[in-house]
Amino acid sequence: MFDTFFSELRAAKIPVTLKEYLTLLEAVGEGVAGQSVENFYYLSRAALVKDERNLDRFDQVFGRVFKGLELMSEAATVDIPDEWLRKISELHLSDEDMARIQELGGWEKIMEELQKRLAEQQGRHQGGNKWIGTGGTSPFGAYGYNPAGVRIGQKESRHRRAIKVWDKREFKDLAGNAEIGTRNIKVALRRLRQFARSGAPSELDLDGTVRGTAERGYLDIHMRPERHNAVKLLMFFDIGGSMDDHIREVEELFSAARGEFKHLEYYYFHNCLYESVWRENARRYTDRIDTQQVLNTYPADYKVIFVGDASMSPYEITVAGGSVEHMNPEPGALWLRRVTDIYKHVAWLNPAPQQHWDWTPSIGLIGRLMEGRMFPLTIEGLDAATRELMR
Repeated sequence: MFDTFFSELRAAKIPVTLKEYLTLLEAVGEGVAGQSVENFYYLSRAALVKDERNLDRFDQVFGRVFKGLELMSEAATVDIPDEWLRKISELHLSDEDMARIQELGGWEKIMEELQKRLAEQQGRHQGGNKWIGTGGTSPFGAYGYNPAGVRIGQKESRHRRAIKVWDKREFKDLAGNAEIGTRNIKVALRRLRQFARSGAPSELDLDGTVRGTAERGYLDIHMRPERHNAVKLLMFFDIGGSMDDHIREVEELFSAARGEFKHLEYYYFHNCLYESVWRENARRYTDRIDTQQVLNTYPADYKVIFVGDASMSPYEITVAGGSVEHMNPEPGALWLRRVTDIYKHVAWLNPAPQQHWDWTPSIGLIGRLMEGRMFPLTIEGLDAATRELMR
């Protein structure tokens, strides 16, 4: 079974190494998990999963490989007086419910009957009072009613009376294409780290202090500049119009980027880059900045990220005067080429669902102008974008 577990994890694209697997077996052999399947679950997850994005797939593989194992096995090893259990039941169940539980034969009988019905039943069942299904009064299934049942396949508790949640998964929606949050974005952006020490010395250099003291025979305190991320990042954010549908994701990206990069500059544009950009949306028509001035200000060692859905009329990209807001003297495509000519490391993050890109011609145009460096605003897309920016 353990060999199957290892092979199933590899088949699910979870990067588990042989060394990690042997470490897990060694821990099991030393009795770290004891006789508890739940403890083994947490032990194996800690030993084999290195990236939180793989937690959901790990849960699915674990549930499939160890299907049918008792998830509350340690409860069976605790000697609890029957009288205590009866008193607890009396607090929560009516006399009628208690009588029905006795008719079912109690816990052991319910578990025994569950195994028999799992073996006998071949298909889905709706309603009724015997088979495992939905909407009935059987002790097994979902969306029905029984005073003491085994919940199988139901999203959440309804009557709060199930005695076991058989197929609960602890983690959901942590795969690479999941909706992103500020914390997940920070994890993805850490690929863009290049640490360096610059500026005024502000922190104690412990190694230097020890070395200097040993050499001179007296306390010789050394200070050094703070270590920080030396990557310089220039970001352009599309704002307004169809981007209103993606405000939350873009705000989370912006918040994460501000927390990760000391050298971060940002500007706003609408739909496509033109001859001017702005820093404050409330004053976008009065306090504009020449785009050429921005390109002259930040040297070529900056990494550039555009954030926008690239959803517009193709004329806004290819034709002078095509902008929906003003008569732009030069086409947007020309400004995007100027950016890619100056900066070697450029990427475009698109919050629109990737499966819709082929249906929007402007997305294809922008993608070609970016030389294929357009990525979806997902965890997986951020990983790909950061790899591209660090090439």
